[in-house]
Amino acid sequence: RQASYKIEAAVKRAKSIDIKGVVYILATNLDGTSGKMYFNKSEILLIKGAFDHAERLAESKFRLGRGSLNSHRYEVKTLLHMEDHERNDRAFAHLCRYFCQKNEDVDHPDNFYFFKVCLQDDRIVDAVKRSKPFIKMAPLLLYIAAHELVHVIRFTNGDSDFDAPLEEKIREEEKVHSITRDMLRPIAETDLALVLDCFSDEFQIGDILN
Repeated sequence: RQASYKIEAAVKRAKSIDIKGVVYILATNLDGTSGKMYFNKSEILLIKGAFDHAERLAESKFRLGRGSLNSHRYEVKTLLHMEDHERNDRAFAHLCRYFCQKNEDVDHPDNFYFFKVCLQDDRIVDAVKRSKPFIKMAPLLLYIAAHELVHVIRFTNGDSDFDAPLEEKIREEEKVHSITRDMLRPIAETDLALVLDCFSDEFQIGDILN
């Protein structure tokens, strides 16, 4: 059975979904709560599972060896453990790059860049709450994880310039959206297919900061 289907098909079956409403929730920050919302313990486990799954998919997509992403230095942070500059109210995830200098010679091989995928708990939790029962946490986290890992791989491999001007970054974001959808579409059961269909190139999943 064809796994990927248009959101309109889901609407016909559900009868009560507001298409524009779901898409708008996913594309914008609609957090109306006072204070921040944080991932709970079960959602933290979902994050680990999402990134483990996304790593395997990315290694296959980019023809990397099993476990090769271990050499692509990155870590995942949630809102509770972020610095102020790692927070972002425009995206579900904020990709930050840092330079670790162990040697005075900047070009020395002991020096390296590493990335932090900063998940914005409040935006993600709020989006899922407002789009219930159609958008579920696990497939949304898988999409976000896959999207951010594609960025990490492309930056690490030199396929994209982290310090590129805005116009080039916009084109890169469109390319990463396309790669992410192609990577996930073969495994897209109903819930993930709905997430894929809700996103188009103009939606901001992540943002980057040097």
